[in-house]
Amino acid sequence: MAGLSALVVAIVAALLIGALHRRAQGRVSVAAEAGESAVTSPGLPLAVQEALTDATAGSAVEPRPVVTLLQLSTTFCAPCRHTRALLTDLVSGLTSVRHVDLDVTDRPDVVTALRVHRVPTTIAFDPAGRELLRVGGVPHRETLLNALRPHLLAADSED
Repeated sequence: MAGLSALVVAIVAALLIGALHRRAQGRVSVAAEAGESAVTSPGLPLAVQEALTDATAGSAVEPRPVVTLLQLSTTFCAPCRHTRALLTDLVSGLTSVRHVDLDVTDRPDVVTALRVHRVPTTIAFDPAGRELLRVGGVPHRETLLNALRPHLLAADSED
């Protein structure tokens, strides 16, 4: 009888953990205060600046975006591919937002500097490098767009 009780407890615990994980998937976390950075120093850490420079090297010259969506991914991450497609489509209709996909497989310095615990993670930064919001997992398109609206240019906010 003790074995059956242990099995029931294990199943209930697994279901609870699964429900909590599913609930957190794609949730947008807004920075605590306007202008407050989630990183320890003002602006982007040097490792992140270098990674962004490397990731955007060779891309077409474009006006400085109002918001940069930095997607942190790894090589063999299936949800990362889905996130990449979603964010690429999202920014295609917005002039003030750019999407940068950064493979952090060999970049533990970036993961540590940004305090990232899972991939995909998408972090929105303003031009000064302050974190605006972050999403762990695959973002929900409308939820992310609604969270970004206050930071977009007027032309993009009307969409």
